[in-house]
Amino acid sequence: MPRQLVQCAANFSEGRDLSVVNRIVEAAAGRHGAYVADWSSDADHNRMVLTLVGEPVAVAQAILSAAAAAVASIDMRSHRGVHPRLGAVDVVPFTPLREMDMDDANGLARVVGKRLAETLQLPVFFYERSAASGRAQDLPTLRKGGFEGASGIDLRPDVGPRRVHPTAGAAVVGAREPLVAFNVNLAEADPTPARLIASNIRRVRADIPELSGVRALGLALAGRGMSQVSLNLTRPAAGPLPFIFDQICAAAEGLGIVVAESELIGLAPASVFGGEPADRVLCTGFAPTQLTDFWLSLPVDRN
Repeated sequence: MPRQLVQCAANFSEGRDLSVVNRIVEAAAGRHGAYVADWSSDADHNRMVLTLVGEPVAVAQAILSAAAAAVASIDMRSHRGVHPRLGAVDVVPFTPLREMDMDDANGLARVVGKRLAETLQLPVFFYERSAASGRAQDLPTLRKGGFEGASGIDLRPDVGPRRVHPTAGAAVVGAREPLVAFNVNLAEADPTPARLIASNIRRVRADIPELSGVRALGLALAGRGMSQVSLNLTRPAAGPLPFIFDQICAAAEGLGIVVAESELIGLAPASVFGGEPADRVLCTGFAPTQLTDFWLSLPVDRN
């Protein structure tokens, strides 16, 4: 493993056609110095998350290869899914892991953003720690209205064309702090309870320290006959997953709904589990390689 280590949890707008999903993963794999730490796809979200860890230049090259495969394979004009999205290469975040700081990650994000604009003709918006002064930093604001809302209007991207790519939309790229993506699935097809729970989390998070920085959405999972409280923990050190999971369980019980399972998307630090095993929060499909600690503990190549 190289001395400098960066993580990129890229989100692509395809979760149903597994041939396309595999094409994107394969385009990123095999790049010396970059490792596919995790990937997953979801048909209801119609979305995949590909998490790479490795040397910054190698990770950048792997992501650009994956992005080219995505743009060649995904047509946003026919894309449907429950998750908000702006383009085929929807979000490309870089998080420094070892021997690099946020300035380094920001420099990497800007190089990748410019390459996406130049080689794939994508309008690119920089977000989080890469956002320009006076511009929106948060993803929900940038992605408001989705692909449809951005189509046919004069955009003001940071780099790239001022109109969305006709089939691939636009991309959001940036350096950010660690984020944990965690979903809690309810044994209820009607998404109304999930939306109520998500709304309540958003309402009380300013008053409950363990919920600070938690973004929550209630979504329908029609393909599984369930609904979902989809969470992004933008301050994962603030509260452990068992606490957040218990809050959702209590709210669901109050509505007469059973929590069926949870899922971790991409990587998370071991500390986010609060010393508890993954099955404490009914986390299905969990692998030890989804712990950031696994990658940080690998030997450093000093050559």
